[in-house]
Amino acid sequence: MSKAKAAPPPGCSLNISDPQVQEAAIRIQASYRGHRSRTELREKGPPKILQDLKDVVLVEGSAAKLECRVSAFPDPFIVWYKDGKELKDGPKYRYVFEDPDFVALVVRDGVLADLGKYSVTIKNPFGETRGSACILVEVPAKVSKGPDNLKAKRGTTAVLKAEISGEPPPDVAWLKDGDDIEEDDRVFFDIGDTNTILTIKNAKLSDAGKYEVFVENNLGTDQSFARVDIL
Repeated sequence: MSKAKAAPPPGCSLNISDPQVQEAAIRIQASYRGHRSRTELREKGPPKILQDLKDVVLVEGSAAKLECRVSAFPDPFIVWYKDGKELKDGPKYRYVFEDPDFVALVVRDGVLADLGKYSVTIKNPFGETRGSACILVEVPAKVSKGPDNLKAKRGTTAVLKAEISGEPPPDVAWLKDGDDIEEDDRVFFDIGDTNTILTIKNAKLSDAGKYEVFVENNLGTDQSFARVDIL
């Protein structure tokens, strides 16, 4: 004796004569054909960059990410470079693959030396493509080494020197006893890439006092002090 087949649970049966079921089947078939067509097209050509890399700003001590959207099948081989030198995936530089279409490079623990041009090479058996962008580094203004206290004889030249840093390059000012120094042929200061020098020619007793170097950019300020005695 054959057993009667159990009826499917409610809601688990499809009526293929239902127009809505037929329409859903057509959409599924079209979606599959479209996916197959896209896959076949991707397999026939080299990788393409669909969204270019963009310049980013890296603040000292933080991290920055360069990313681009690509089209590549089979999966491509990715190499990142800084100023033409290959970057190895590791603690400082992290290769990131967020989904099949995005590749990224994360630069950690930002320092001024990370400033530069970064590029990526994306390669598969059918060819390769490249993209590039710059990382711009911002560093708060800082007096890295302040001027030393100084004793000078009258009539000699006294020089105060300070080492400075910052990106964008900081504005620099020198002060004496809290007032801005007005430069002339005898008292003036120079500003270099990494230092600033205050020169006092033909030193006078009135030049004695508390001197300050002050630096500032859009990320911060810093200052340092030194005592000058004229003998």
